[in-house]
Amino acid sequence: MASTTSRRPTLTLFYRRILRILASPSIGPLIALVLAGLFFYSQNDRFLQPINLSLILQQTSWIAVMAIGQTLIILTGGIDLSSGLVMAFGTVIMTKFAVVYGFDPIISIAAGFAVTMLFGLVNGLLITQLRLPPFIVTLGTLNIAFALTRLVATTTISGLPPAQLIFGERLDLLGTTFTLGSLFVFVLYLFMWFFLRETAFGRHIYAIGGDSEAARLMGIPVNRVLILVYVTAGFFYGVAGWILVGRIGSGDPNAGQTANLDSITAVVIGGTSLFGGRGNILGTLVGAIIVGVFINGLQITGVDPLFQRLITGVLVILAVALDQLSQRFRK
Repeated sequence: MASTTSRRPTLTLFYRRILRILASPSIGPLIALVLAGLFFYSQNDRFLQPINLSLILQQTSWIAVMAIGQTLIILTGGIDLSSGLVMAFGTVIMTKFAVVYGFDPIISIAAGFAVTMLFGLVNGLLITQLRLPPFIVTLGTLNIAFALTRLVATTTISGLPPAQLIFGERLDLLGTTFTLGSLFVFVLYLFMWFFLRETAFGRHIYAIGGDSEAARLMGIPVNRVLILVYVTAGFFYGVAGWILVGRIGSGDPNAGQTANLDSITAVVIGGTSLFGGRGNILGTLVGAIIVGVFINGLQITGVDPLFQRLITGVLVILAVALDQLSQRFRK
């Protein structure tokens, strides 16, 4: 009898841990990723071949890096509609400086990063100092970045130096080839997971997203943190542009036309709340891969490209609806 009684607390603790794991924002997307993979494999056994899995990672690598910056912003309760065009502007700056103007490749890359981070600084200052809504501010800077990109370059810039193509280099692993860019993504996500979890700045981001006024009363410098978040996001847009340049081998002013929506999609599907203050950066990685899996899987099964966008849109609406329902249950 005593042994039976002693087992009950152990079982209760076990069930609580299971429920806590299932309640994690990242578990739902992970389950969806597994189910999607199994479905597309049942339709075409080429889907799970190493070469196709490598292709999915290559296609989603730059979007996944952009989504890191988008995650930081959405965790604070904001949003960045300018991300894709800011990234595109950064890529044409870093490539044109090197190819057309003859600058050192590293200096050219630094110039591209300076541009993307400057846009982040402008966004952050307008939002914090003028109290403008992030949606309106980034919608405006989206159009500015679009115009500047077209003024700087109207055609693809090719003949790039090796330093700008480094993320397109390939490594043979697990029976197939991976680009350095697709592998570097995992390094960035592990670093950011640790950063958000273990540093005071990471905890401040969550606190501001949960309740900015309460965070201010706790002594958190809300405006300074928000500005740094938008600048950091700009840095990741620069990294994403560098990875994209390595993948396609050129600077393309037309790249990133819908990348802002793709990055937001990855964040939302990954379980980060659009209301701010709740989410996991690793969930964003899963969300980015889910988008890549659906696009690749639908292509393999011969589905019309229009349906690819339709299904992605449905996934976003479902993710936001589930987040809204979970918010109501918490209340």
